[in-house]
Amino acid sequence: MRLSTKSRYAVTSLLDMVMNSQKGPVSLAEISKRQGISLSYLEQLFAKMRRNNLVVSTRGPGGGYSLSMAPEAVSISDIICAVDDKVEVTNKDALAGSAAYEPCLTEQLWEELSDQISNYLTNISLADMINNQSDTENLLKDC
Repeated sequence: MRLSTKSRYAVTSLLDMVMNSQKGPVSLAEISKRQGISLSYLEQLFAKMRRNNLVVSTRGPGGGYSLSMAPEAVSISDIICAVDDKVEVTNKDALAGSAAYEPCLTEQLWEELSDQISNYLTNISLADMINNQSDTENLLKDC
């Protein structure tokens, strides 16, 4: 899993979609306008997420995208994996098994960090993010 701009936009756009889906499917044009993400970029991201069964599309008037399952069932890790590669916090100049490969002194540290990041993101769902957003908004209203 790679933590990239693509990943960040995918998580942001799905959160936006879920938070604005009370009236049905959400169009990418609406997400694009609210989040300032290019429509063509969103189309690429949502095509990947559709192929990975995170979202479903509805055609026609009132069409758009919806989650294919409950927000509680979609982890942030699921979203990142759908649009990007595996998160690896390593600096490997040569692949293991090649003649030039020498293990780095800190390689185990970076592999363990990658595992920790992956585990952390696997344990956070879209619902958790939405609930945290609501909690933050409520705290700000009280201030």
